[in-house]
Amino acid sequence: MRFALAVSGGGDSLALMHLVAAWTAKRRVKPPVLTVDHGLQKQSATNAHRVATWARAVGLEGVVLRVARKDIPQTNIEDAAREARYRLMGDWCRTHNIAALLLAHTRDDQAETFLLRLARGSGVDGLSAMRPRSGFPFGEGPVLIRPLLGFSRAELRNYLRERHIGWIEDPMNADPRFARVKMRALLPALAEAGLSTERIAAAADHLSRARRALEEQTDAFLTVSARVQPGSALLDGVALRRLPREIGLRALAGALDAVGRGGGYRPRFARLERLFDALAAEAFRGATLGGAGWRPRLSVSKPLARERWQLSRSVRAGPTAGKMAVPKNNAGKGGVPPVARNS
Repeated sequence: MRFALAVSGGGDSLALMHLVAAWTAKRRVKPPVLTVDHGLQKQSATNAHRVATWARAVGLEGVVLRVARKDIPQTNIEDAAREARYRLMGDWCRTHNIAALLLAHTRDDQAETFLLRLARGSGVDGLSAMRPRSGFPFGEGPVLIRPLLGFSRAELRNYLRERHIGWIEDPMNADPRFARVKMRALLPALAEAGLSTERIAAAADHLSRARRALEEQTDAFLTVSARVQPGSALLDGVALRRLPREIGLRALAGALDAVGRGGGYRPRFARLERLFDALAAEAFRGATLGGAGWRPRLSVSKPLARERWQLSRSVRAGPTAGKMAVPKNNAGKGGVPPVARNS
């Protein structure tokens, strides 16, 4: 499997680069090292060039990707820069037939991510934090592999110091305007109170196992009680209503994603809950969520006729696109909400 490395030049990613270089030295493999020039600092271009030079010096391929000036974020810098970075690397990997992208996330990153998501009120999926192996976050792209989740930031920097290898300190990593930096500043106090990064990461790992169990149950339901084809999905409404709420919500999100509207992420949780509750109402006739239209369809199969729900992409764009529309009395003409009749 062809793979690439994402390297910013910081201590974690540079340690990953040197570890991979040592591993590939005897295998005649020369994976590309991707570094992104976000254009957010005066030294961005210089630092990106340094990383590419360091990569070539250890026998790897150095590649610099640049964020277009029009795409340089002015607000919500953390999230915007992350998305721009991933999209650039994803496009490059697709173009060059790269199946996997190695990331240098550490146990400290895992703990910070857990705390950030806890502050946002995330559920099981969010609190399970980062997986050692996960799908690409923005559409089609390489598998993301995180081989250093079991190591601390300090361990990786010690590895570099022992070999007299320097790295780049990004001033944004100390900027208190950013949420991750604020969480990072809390870690020493939490550790003193007994909540170390190891324990936080362990909690995330426990929740990750719970998440996998929920996903397996959801997949089992979809395998038996759903039929998916290009542009639509058919769900067994009776079986759906009998599911535990969490599994039912996941099944709806999975069906939505299967017809091409989820983009790899489940829709907003509040909207999913509204749809799940609406499906349980006897008067329900149709709704939209994420641009897909839901309406009941009766399908006869031996020995019994069973209620089924169809998800399709046939709803035309309009004022309600991307939202779930369920009129209070659920009574458009003929008992069908107007948004459902648009399909």
